[in-house]
Amino acid sequence: MKEGTFSIEVDTVTAASWSARLEAFADANLYQTWAYGVVRWGERNLSHLVLTRGGRTIAMAQLVMAGPRRVRAGIAYLRWGPLWRPKGEEDDVAILARMGDVLRDEYVRRRGLYLRVLPGVCIGTRHGAAFETAFAGYRSEPFKRGESYRTLIVDLAPSLEVLRKNLDQKWRNQLNRAEKNGLVVREGDSPDDFAAYIAMHDEMLARKRFSGASDVREFARMQRLLPAGQKMHIMICEDVGVPVAGLVGTTVGDTGVYLLGATTGQGMKAKGAYLLQWRMIQRLKAQGAVRYDLNGINPETNPGVHHFKAGMAGEDLLYMPPRVSCDAVGSALFAGAARLAGGSLRQRILRGR
Repeated sequence: MKEGTFSIEVDTVTAASWSARLEAFADANLYQTWAYGVVRWGERNLSHLVLTRGGRTIAMAQLVMAGPRRVRAGIAYLRWGPLWRPKGEEDDVAILARMGDVLRDEYVRRRGLYLRVLPGVCIGTRHGAAFETAFAGYRSEPFKRGESYRTLIVDLAPSLEVLRKNLDQKWRNQLNRAEKNGLVVREGDSPDDFAAYIAMHDEMLARKRFSGASDVREFARMQRLLPAGQKMHIMICEDVGVPVAGLVGTTVGDTGVYLLGATTGQGMKAKGAYLLQWRMIQRLKAQGAVRYDLNGINPETNPGVHHFKAGMAGEDLLYMPPRVSCDAVGSALFAGAARLAGGSLRQRILRGR
């Protein structure tokens, strides 16, 4: 389908082609990878839209589709997209605005769905302002319970010397202690590396009497499907040959994201988490990443993690809330019911809606 100099491809791209095109975007992220969509939602529940101009991909979006079968109603959900910033090019808000129109034409007007877009950008930033402008025709929707809306982002533009100086004094003292403890950090992205991380994660959950191991194993399944350039990076900190702390992060585009962290009792004493975070900052700098997203904070419900992350001197920012568009009453009612259903909606999707 052609519109002027633009071409739109809907649900025609292959997994290999999608992964290759994703590499060209500075705003690429784990949640827009084919592997994440397949493991998290199931391949038959995904929809892929690509916008090209002159034969070149300039924007793309992976959405999950949810709704009753054989009924023209449901939800199209886009997380941390669309992608619209090709690497090495000036930001063109006109492309983002065009994508906003194309998404609404395809999923709201043609399919009659409730379109929910979670941009993955922060209020008050340059890219946040771009989304405000481009999606002005959408309405804002409050975050659902459990969705992270506040985060800390470390600007990686300064030198490593300045970044270390910017660390909170107490945080830097703990890092100094870790570096004197003779800890060894090994890095990789293999199944064995993930297995070593999961063992520590399970031990930590048991110690704190938390649940939630299934998500960790989902990430391990995604890792097996991700192409080499998009795999998550795993760091394991060892004390006298024993794994005591672990970190899992992702850098698909120009932003590093802290995904998972685990520390054993021995690791807490050795301050392994401090050493791993600093090594991740060093790695991101070497890769040319421009920022490090610490992936959510909640000072009220999780003050310990907030205190730890705050020590890295990131900017305290709010994610932009979802933008939604819907013209169909049936889809609006389904979306309202889905909000009340919470996590059970995902289970219904995985069972085939």
